[in-house]
Amino acid sequence: MYIPNTPWTWAFVAVTSVQAAIVLAFESYSFAKFQLALYGNYTSNEYSRTIPTFLTLYIFAFIYQLILVWDALRLKNTIQVIGLCIFEGPLLIYAAIQLDQIKDAVNNLGGFIHMDVWTMTRPYLVAIPCIIALFGCAMSAIAWKLYDEFAWTIYKHISADLRMKRRYLTFQIYIALLKFDFFFFLGFTIQFVVIVVKKKDIEFSLTLAAIPVTIIILLMAWFFTIRENKAGMVAIIFLYIAALAYFLFKLVRMYQPSRERFYIPVRRSLTTFAVITVILILLTIINACMCTNNFNKGLKRHITKQTFESEDEKSNMTEMPNLAHGPVSSRMVID
Repeated sequence: MYIPNTPWTWAFVAVTSVQAAIVLAFESYSFAKFQLALYGNYTSNEYSRTIPTFLTLYIFAFIYQLILVWDALRLKNTIQVIGLCIFEGPLLIYAAIQLDQIKDAVNNLGGFIHMDVWTMTRPYLVAIPCIIALFGCAMSAIAWKLYDEFAWTIYKHISADLRMKRRYLTFQIYIALLKFDFFFFLGFTIQFVVIVVKKKDIEFSLTLAAIPVTIIILLMAWFFTIRENKAGMVAIIFLYIAALAYFLFKLVRMYQPSRERFYIPVRRSLTTFAVITVILILLTIINACMCTNNFNKGLKRHITKQTFESEDEKSNMTEMPNLAHGPVSSRMVID
Protein backbone atom coordinates (compact mmCIF):
# COMPACT_ATOMS: atom_id res chain seq x y z
CA MET A 1 0.00 0.00 0.00
CA TYR A 2 1.28 3.44 -0.93
CA ILE A 3 2.46 5.75 1.87
CA PRO A 4 3.66 9.31 1.15
CA ASN A 5 7.46 9.42 1.34
CA THR A 6 8.46 13.04 0.73
CA PRO A 7 7.71 16.30 2.60
CA TRP A 8 5.55 17.67 -0.23
CA THR A 9 3.46 14.51 -0.68
CA TRP A 10 2.86 14.49 3.08
CA ALA A 11 1.97 18.20 2.92
CA PHE A 12 -0.61 17.58 0.16
CA VAL A 13 -2.16 14.72 2.12
CA ALA A 14 -2.21 16.82 5.31
CA VAL A 15 -3.85 19.86 3.68
CA THR A 16 -6.57 17.84 1.93
CA SER A 17 -7.20 15.72 5.04
CA VAL A 18 -7.55 18.75 7.33
CA GLN A 19 -9.87 20.43 4.83
CA ALA A 20 -12.01 17.28 4.57
CA ALA A 21 -12.12 16.86 8.37
CA ILE A 22 -13.30 20.45 8.96
CA VAL A 23 -15.87 20.46 6.14
CA LEU A 24 -17.18 16.99 7.04
CA ALA A 25 -17.56 18.08 10.67
CA PHE A 26 -19.53 21.20 9.66
CA GLU A 27 -21.68 19.28 7.17
CA SER A 28 -22.38 16.45 9.61
CA TYR A 29 -23.36 18.95 12.32
CA SER A 30 -25.71 20.76 9.90
CA PHE A 31 -27.18 17.45 8.68
CA ALA A 32 -27.89 16.30 12.26
CA LYS A 33 -29.45 19.64 13.24
CA PHE A 34 -31.77 19.66 10.23
CA GLN A 35 -32.89 16.08 10.77
CA LEU A 36 -33.59 16.72 14.47
CA ALA A 37 -35.49 19.92 13.66
CA LEU A 38 -38.05 18.14 11.44
CA TYR A 39 -41.40 17.13 12.89
CA GLY A 40 -44.88 16.09 11.78
CA ASN A 41 -45.63 14.60 8.36
CA TYR A 42 -42.59 16.22 6.76
CA THR A 43 -42.04 13.36 4.30
CA SER A 44 -44.98 14.64 2.24
CA ASN A 45 -42.97 17.77 1.44
CA GLU A 46 -40.40 17.28 -1.36
CA TYR A 47 -38.11 19.87 0.21
CA SER A 48 -37.54 17.53 3.16
CA ARG A 49 -35.41 15.37 0.84
CA THR A 50 -33.28 18.21 -0.52
CA ILE A 51 -31.31 18.94 2.67
CA PRO A 52 -30.17 15.32 3.34
CA THR A 53 -29.31 14.93 -0.35
CA PHE A 54 -27.21 18.12 -0.55
CA LEU A 55 -25.32 17.40 2.65
CA THR A 56 -24.76 13.69 1.97
CA LEU A 57 -23.52 14.42 -1.56
CA TYR A 58 -21.12 17.04 -0.25
CA ILE A 59 -19.79 14.64 2.37
CA PHE A 60 -19.22 12.04 -0.37
CA ALA A 61 -17.40 14.66 -2.48
CA PHE A 62 -14.69 15.16 0.13
CA ILE A 63 -14.32 11.45 0.84
CA TYR A 64 -13.94 10.84 -2.90
CA GLN A 65 -11.43 13.69 -3.10
CA LEU A 66 -9.25 11.99 -0.46
CA ILE A 67 -9.34 8.76 -2.46
CA LEU A 68 -8.24 10.64 -5.59
CA VAL A 69 -5.44 12.36 -3.61
CA TRP A 70 -4.05 8.99 -2.52
CA ASP A 71 -4.44 7.64 -6.06
CA ALA A 72 -2.71 10.66 -7.65
CA LEU A 73 0.26 10.51 -5.30
CA ARG A 74 0.53 6.73 -5.69
CA LEU A 75 0.69 7.05 -9.47
CA LYS A 76 2.71 10.29 -9.35
CA ASN A 77 0.08 11.70 -11.67
CA THR A 78 0.75 15.44 -11.93
CA ILE A 79 -2.35 15.97 -14.08
CA GLN A 80 -4.60 14.43 -11.45
CA VAL A 81 -3.00 16.58 -8.75
CA ILE A 82 -3.76 19.67 -10.86
CA GLY A 83 -7.26 18.31 -11.47
CA LEU A 84 -7.81 18.06 -7.71
CA CYS A 85 -6.90 21.73 -7.34
CA ILE A 86 -9.37 22.62 -10.10
CA PHE A 87 -11.94 20.36 -8.38
CA GLU A 88 -11.92 22.86 -5.50
CA GLY A 89 -13.65 25.34 -7.83
CA PRO A 90 -16.85 23.29 -8.36
CA LEU A 91 -16.85 22.41 -4.65
CA LEU A 92 -16.72 26.12 -3.83
CA ILE A 93 -19.56 26.89 -6.28
CA TYR A 94 -21.67 24.04 -4.90
CA ALA A 95 -21.08 25.27 -1.34
CA ALA A 96 -22.45 28.69 -2.30
CA ILE A 97 -25.44 27.15 -4.10
CA GLN A 98 -26.03 24.79 -1.18
CA LEU A 99 -26.31 27.75 1.18
CA ASP A 100 -29.17 29.33 -0.80
CA GLN A 101 -30.95 26.08 -1.55
CA ILE A 102 -30.94 24.95 2.09
CA LYS A 103 -32.34 28.34 3.12
CA ASP A 104 -35.10 27.96 0.51
CA ALA A 105 -35.79 24.42 1.73
CA VAL A 106 -36.20 25.60 5.35
CA ASN A 107 -38.57 28.38 4.25
CA ASN A 108 -40.64 25.97 2.12
CA LEU A 109 -40.85 23.33 4.82
CA GLY A 110 -42.89 25.81 6.87
CA GLY A 111 -44.79 23.92 9.56
CA PHE A 112 -42.59 20.83 9.35
CA ILE A 113 -39.35 22.26 10.77
CA HIS A 114 -38.20 24.44 13.65
CA MET A 115 -37.23 27.69 11.95
CA ASP A 116 -34.38 28.45 14.37
CA VAL A 117 -32.37 25.64 12.77
CA TRP A 118 -31.31 28.03 9.99
CA THR A 119 -29.89 30.50 12.52
CA MET A 120 -27.99 27.68 14.26
CA THR A 121 -26.41 26.20 11.13
CA ARG A 122 -25.94 29.26 8.92
CA PRO A 123 -22.49 30.25 10.36
CA TYR A 124 -21.14 26.77 9.60
CA LEU A 125 -22.57 26.73 6.08
CA VAL A 126 -21.15 30.21 5.38
CA ALA A 127 -17.73 29.14 6.67
CA ILE A 128 -17.47 26.18 4.28
CA PRO A 129 -16.82 28.20 1.06
CA CYS A 130 -14.21 30.27 2.92
CA ILE A 131 -12.45 27.11 4.12
CA ILE A 132 -12.46 25.63 0.61
CA ALA A 133 -11.02 28.82 -0.89
CA LEU A 134 -8.23 28.95 1.72
CA PHE A 135 -7.26 25.29 1.43
CA GLY A 136 -7.60 25.42 -2.36
CA CYS A 137 -4.86 28.07 -2.47
CA ALA A 138 -2.65 25.93 -0.21
CA MET A 139 -3.23 22.86 -2.42
CA SER A 140 -2.27 24.84 -5.53
CA ALA A 141 0.99 26.00 -3.94
CA ILE A 142 1.91 22.43 -2.94
CA ALA A 143 0.87 21.11 -6.38
CA TRP A 144 3.50 23.39 -7.91
CA LYS A 145 6.16 21.70 -5.80
CA LEU A 146 4.79 18.25 -6.61
CA TYR A 147 4.97 19.11 -10.32
CA ASP A 148 8.75 19.59 -9.98
CA GLU A 149 9.07 16.51 -7.77
CA PHE A 150 7.20 14.18 -10.13
CA ALA A 151 8.84 15.55 -13.28
CA TRP A 152 12.07 13.62 -12.67
CA THR A 153 10.18 10.37 -12.05
CA ILE A 154 8.18 10.79 -15.25
CA TYR A 155 11.38 11.64 -17.14
CA LYS A 156 12.95 8.35 -16.01
CA HIS A 157 9.75 6.44 -16.71
CA ILE A 158 9.16 7.77 -20.22
CA SER A 159 12.68 8.93 -21.21
CA ALA A 160 13.53 12.18 -22.97
CA ASP A 161 11.41 11.48 -26.07
CA LEU A 162 9.19 14.58 -26.31
CA ARG A 163 6.63 12.91 -28.56
CA MET A 164 6.29 10.02 -26.12
CA LYS A 165 5.95 12.44 -23.22
CA ARG A 166 3.12 14.22 -25.04
CA ARG A 167 1.35 10.90 -25.61
CA TYR A 168 1.77 9.98 -21.96
CA LEU A 169 0.44 13.41 -20.93
CA THR A 170 -2.66 12.87 -23.10
CA PHE A 171 -3.16 9.47 -21.47
CA GLN A 172 -2.87 10.96 -17.97
CA ILE A 173 -5.39 13.70 -18.78
CA TYR A 174 -7.84 11.13 -20.15
CA ILE A 175 -7.62 8.84 -17.11
CA ALA A 176 -8.01 11.80 -14.73
CA LEU A 177 -11.10 12.97 -16.67
CA LEU A 178 -12.69 9.53 -16.30
CA LYS A 179 -12.34 9.73 -12.52
CA PHE A 180 -13.96 13.17 -12.32
CA ASP A 181 -16.66 12.15 -14.84
CA PHE A 182 -17.74 9.46 -12.41
CA PHE A 183 -18.31 11.88 -9.52
CA PHE A 184 -20.29 14.49 -11.44
CA PHE A 185 -22.46 11.93 -13.22
CA LEU A 186 -23.17 10.20 -9.90
CA GLY A 187 -23.88 13.54 -8.19
CA PHE A 188 -26.38 14.54 -10.87
CA THR A 189 -28.07 11.14 -10.85
CA ILE A 190 -28.45 10.97 -7.06
CA GLN A 191 -30.11 14.39 -6.90
CA PHE A 192 -32.34 13.54 -9.84
CA VAL A 193 -33.47 10.18 -8.43
CA VAL A 194 -33.96 11.23 -4.80
CA ILE A 195 -35.70 14.57 -5.33
CA VAL A 196 -37.13 14.86 -8.84
CA VAL A 197 -38.28 11.44 -10.03
CA LYS A 198 -41.14 9.54 -8.38
CA LYS A 199 -40.47 5.90 -7.51
CA LYS A 200 -43.42 4.69 -9.59
CA ASP A 201 -42.14 6.33 -12.76
CA ILE A 202 -40.29 4.19 -15.31
CA GLU A 203 -37.69 6.97 -15.44
CA PHE A 204 -36.77 6.15 -11.82
CA SER A 205 -35.80 2.56 -12.70
CA LEU A 206 -34.00 3.60 -15.88
CA THR A 207 -31.98 6.26 -14.04
CA LEU A 208 -30.99 3.81 -11.30
CA ALA A 209 -29.95 1.26 -13.93
CA ALA A 210 -27.76 3.90 -15.57
CA ILE A 211 -25.47 4.06 -12.51
CA PRO A 212 -23.91 0.55 -12.80
CA VAL A 213 -23.91 0.86 -16.59
CA THR A 214 -21.92 4.10 -16.32
CA ILE A 215 -19.40 2.50 -13.96
CA ILE A 216 -18.93 -0.38 -16.43
CA ILE A 217 -18.49 2.06 -19.34
CA LEU A 218 -15.81 4.04 -17.47
CA LEU A 219 -13.97 0.85 -16.49
CA MET A 220 -14.09 -0.41 -20.06
CA ALA A 221 -12.86 3.00 -21.28
CA TRP A 222 -9.81 2.62 -19.04
CA PHE A 223 -9.29 -1.01 -20.12
CA PHE A 224 -9.53 -0.29 -23.86
CA THR A 225 -7.07 2.59 -23.48
CA ILE A 226 -4.32 0.64 -21.73
CA ARG A 227 -4.84 -2.29 -24.13
CA GLU A 228 -4.92 0.05 -27.15
CA ASN A 229 -8.13 -1.49 -28.48
CA LYS A 230 -9.33 0.81 -31.29
CA ALA A 231 -12.68 -0.90 -31.87
CA GLY A 232 -13.48 -0.68 -28.16
CA MET A 233 -12.49 2.98 -28.01
CA VAL A 234 -14.70 3.85 -31.00
CA ALA A 235 -17.65 2.21 -29.22
CA ILE A 236 -16.85 4.12 -26.01
CA ILE A 237 -16.68 7.43 -27.89
CA PHE A 238 -20.16 6.80 -29.33
CA LEU A 239 -21.40 6.12 -25.78
CA TYR A 240 -19.85 9.43 -24.66
CA ILE A 241 -21.76 11.21 -27.42
CA ALA A 242 -24.98 9.52 -26.22
CA ALA A 243 -24.24 10.64 -22.65
CA LEU A 244 -23.63 14.18 -23.90
CA ALA A 245 -27.02 14.17 -25.63
CA TYR A 246 -28.66 12.89 -22.43
CA PHE A 247 -27.26 15.67 -20.24
CA LEU A 248 -28.10 18.36 -22.81
CA PHE A 249 -31.65 16.97 -22.96
CA LYS A 250 -31.94 17.10 -19.15
CA LEU A 251 -30.50 20.61 -19.06
CA VAL A 252 -33.09 21.89 -21.55
CA ARG A 253 -35.92 19.97 -19.88
CA MET A 254 -35.26 21.58 -16.49
CA TYR A 255 -36.26 24.95 -17.92
CA GLN A 256 -39.27 23.89 -19.99
CA PRO A 257 -42.44 25.55 -18.57
CA SER A 258 -44.32 22.23 -18.55
CA ARG A 259 -41.61 20.43 -16.53
CA GLU A 260 -39.78 23.05 -14.48
CA ARG A 261 -42.01 22.66 -11.40
CA PHE A 262 -40.54 19.18 -10.82
CA TYR A 263 -37.00 20.59 -10.77
CA ILE A 264 -37.47 23.77 -8.71
CA PRO A 265 -36.15 22.33 -5.38
CA VAL A 266 -32.78 21.36 -6.92
CA ARG A 267 -32.68 23.19 -10.25
CA ARG A 268 -29.64 25.34 -9.41
CA SER A 269 -27.51 22.44 -8.19
CA LEU A 270 -28.68 20.14 -11.00
CA THR A 271 -27.85 22.84 -13.54
CA THR A 272 -24.36 23.21 -12.04
CA PHE A 273 -23.73 19.47 -12.17
CA ALA A 274 -25.17 19.16 -15.69
CA VAL A 275 -23.08 22.02 -17.10
CA ILE A 276 -19.86 20.73 -15.50
CA THR A 277 -20.62 17.19 -16.70
CA VAL A 278 -21.25 18.41 -20.27
CA ILE A 279 -17.90 20.24 -20.26
CA LEU A 280 -16.13 17.15 -18.86
CA ILE A 281 -17.73 14.86 -21.46
CA LEU A 282 -16.63 17.17 -24.28
CA LEU A 283 -13.07 17.16 -22.92
CA THR A 284 -13.24 13.38 -22.48
CA ILE A 285 -14.35 12.86 -26.09
CA ILE A 286 -11.50 15.04 -27.37
CA ASN A 287 -8.92 13.22 -25.24
CA ALA A 288 -10.36 9.81 -26.13
CA CYS A 289 -9.86 10.63 -29.83
CA MET A 290 -6.29 11.81 -29.13
CA CYS A 291 -5.51 8.66 -27.12
CA THR A 292 -6.90 6.46 -29.90
CA ASN A 293 -4.71 8.30 -32.41
CA ASN A 294 -1.68 7.50 -30.21
CA PHE A 295 -2.28 3.74 -30.27
CA ASN A 296 0.51 1.49 -31.62
CA LYS A 297 3.16 4.19 -31.22
CA GLY A 298 5.09 2.67 -28.31
CA LEU A 299 3.17 4.07 -25.33
CA LYS A 300 1.54 0.79 -24.30
CA ARG A 301 4.66 -0.63 -22.67
CA HIS A 302 4.91 2.46 -20.45
CA ILE A 303 1.29 2.67 -19.30
CA THR A 304 0.99 -1.03 -18.52
CA LYS A 305 3.56 -0.59 -15.75
CA GLN A 306 1.43 -0.31 -12.64
CA THR A 307 3.79 1.63 -10.39
CA PHE A 308 6.90 3.71 -10.60
CA GLU A 309 10.15 2.71 -9.01
CA SER A 310 9.88 3.01 -5.22
CA GLU A 311 12.13 5.22 -3.17
CA ASP A 312 13.76 2.15 -1.60
CA GLU A 313 14.64 0.78 -5.01
CA LYS A 314 16.08 4.13 -6.04
CA SER A 315 18.24 4.34 -2.94
CA ASN A 316 19.48 0.80 -3.52
CA MET A 317 20.53 1.76 -7.02
CA THR A 318 22.70 4.55 -5.66
CA GLU A 319 24.33 2.54 -2.87
CA MET A 320 27.82 1.04 -3.23
CA PRO A 321 27.67 -2.70 -4.00
CA ASN A 322 28.51 -5.15 -1.22
CA LEU A 323 31.93 -6.64 -2.07
CA ALA A 324 32.12 -8.92 0.94
CA HIS A 325 31.53 -11.96 -1.24
CA GLY A 326 33.95 -10.97 -3.95
CA PRO A 327 34.01 -8.45 -6.76
CA VAL A 328 30.99 -7.86 -8.95
CA SER A 329 31.40 -9.25 -12.45
CA SER A 330 31.77 -6.58 -15.09
CA ARG A 331 30.84 -8.86 -17.98
CA MET A 332 27.91 -7.85 -20.14
CA VAL A 333 25.22 -10.48 -20.57
CA ILE A 334 23.12 -10.53 -23.72
CA ASP A 335 19.74 -12.18 -23.40
